[in-house]
Amino acid sequence: MAARKRRRSASQKRREARLKTGAWGGVVVLVLTLTFWAVIWPYLVGAVALGVVSGGGWWLWRTDRLVRGNDQRWRHENGISAGHRTLAEVDVMDGTQFEDFVADLCRRDGCTEVRRVGRTGDDGADVRGRLPDGRTMVIQCKRYNPKRKVSNGEVRNLLGSQVHFKAEVAVFVTTTYFSAPAERCAVQNGVVAVHRDHLGLWNNGAALPSLTAVNGAGQGDHRHRTLRKDTYE
Repeated sequence: MAARKRRRSASQKRREARLKTGAWGGVVVLVLTLTFWAVIWPYLVGAVALGVVSGGGWWLWRTDRLVRGNDQRWRHENGISAGHRTLAEVDVMDGTQFEDFVADLCRRDGCTEVRRVGRTGDDGADVRGRLPDGRTMVIQCKRYNPKRKVSNGEVRNLLGSQVHFKAEVAVFVTTTYFSAPAERCAVQNGVVAVHRDHLGLWNNGAALPSLTAVNGAGQGDHRHRTLRKDTYE
């Protein structure tokens, strides 16, 4: 018992010594602070200001990361949603819905400044924006019944719209196919002709810039055209 009491007494003395040391240290710091306040206060204020600025900067960085993350998730989810649409669902859209659908696909592929501008007196443009490489583009959207063909005149109207808006790239997107003269006009003048088959590829994940590599192709030969005629007509 005596040994235990001695150990307790020694431990208590050490704690008391630490408390006294801490108290004296606090007193010394307080005295020094009061004595040299006129000298050190600018540094203290600067340290507080630096802390506030650093905290604010961290908060802005964190907020930016969250906003960017949410935007990326939205683009990903929107891309998945667009990819789940079937051409049959696209066929029952009205003109405005189809233009919004095309604009969403452009945004999914990284196009910027995309906006739907289609309306009465739109000068032949339904969607405008920039491709991922920065080139300006103008898009004409035609949600037609698959029985109908895009005419040569409609492609030429888009070329006029391209000149009017000084766009570097013209894109014609349709739910049907191009007539032979319309297809030739598009290819010869560098118009990206996105017909029904290409629209299906685009909807399912192919990027818009990749469709330029197959421009003017994919409408099939005489056998395919006959099959389409039997199907839709």
